[in-house]
Amino acid sequence: MRSGGRILVAEVDLSTTVGRVALPNPVMTASGTAGHGAELSAFFDLTELGAVVVKSLSPFAWEGNPAPRVHETVAGMINSVGLQNPGVEAWRWQKLPELADTGARVVASIWGRTIEDYYSAAQQLIGADVVAVEVNVSCPNLEDRKKMFAHDPESAAAVIRAAKESGHQIWAKLSPNVTDIVEIASAVQAAGADAVTLTNTVMGLVIDTSKGMATLGNGGGGLSGPAVRPVAVRAVYEVHAAIPDLPIVGVGGVARAEHAVEFLMAGASAIQVGTATFADPRASTLVVRGLAKWCGRNNISSIAQLIGAAHDR
Repeated sequence: MRSGGRILVAEVDLSTTVGRVALPNPVMTASGTAGHGAELSAFFDLTELGAVVVKSLSPFAWEGNPAPRVHETVAGMINSVGLQNPGVEAWRWQKLPELADTGARVVASIWGRTIEDYYSAAQQLIGADVVAVEVNVSCPNLEDRKKMFAHDPESAAAVIRAAKESGHQIWAKLSPNVTDIVEIASAVQAAGADAVTLTNTVMGLVIDTSKGMATLGNGGGGLSGPAVRPVAVRAVYEVHAAIPDLPIVGVGGVARAEHAVEFLMAGASAIQVGTATFADPRASTLVVRGLAKWCGRNNISSIAQLIGAAHDR
């Protein structure tokens, strides 16, 4: 049942906050897995989710990488879609209205090749009906020999400062492909990030042995799904232990309630469901319902009891 905008199942309060963003429950879609707009509304009521995170947008239209772009692996998938998108302005007028009409809380994701790109993308979202902007810093930095922004604390911080000028709540989406993710998280927090999303995909490569060449059209790609969950959980745990006041959104291999609980106990205030959506478009809402049942079975009356619980043992 519902009470005051909060979802209560068997007297379990699923509400949470990420920085200053209040959510009725901690489950969101992950960027790149739920489309640009209201695509998933054909399968369930989008208001059942804490928020919908849309596919990453740049301040210009972008065609993405050559096909094939996605390949199934033993425990997930590897992709190199290349951040294809229509651009912020086109998305804002062509896709956002339909999504907003569903009543969903929307988190826009942005990316860029330069710091100016991030600044422009965030500025183009001023006045848009979004609760936060997730800044995907796991992109090549053309101003630094194509080194990823997320791989360098100073570069990552510069991106966040640029995006922060828009006045939005800013969530920095970081890469797991670093030696010390705490250092990067500290840098983006100091630059003004209101939260961090941990983490993005793990870099990988699949070879088609019958052809003797990479399976994906662009060569390597990002590995996601069940295989990366322990990597992401560790990142959440380490960042929460070092920076307990920094809100975290956990993402990586979540397919059922127990996976969400694992991230919450590690220190996340909310989680995202990504690759599982390709197998079942209802995956995210099934996690919400399963989470309420799990809490009920385990005498948990509020999600707040789970956040960071693994650090209290």
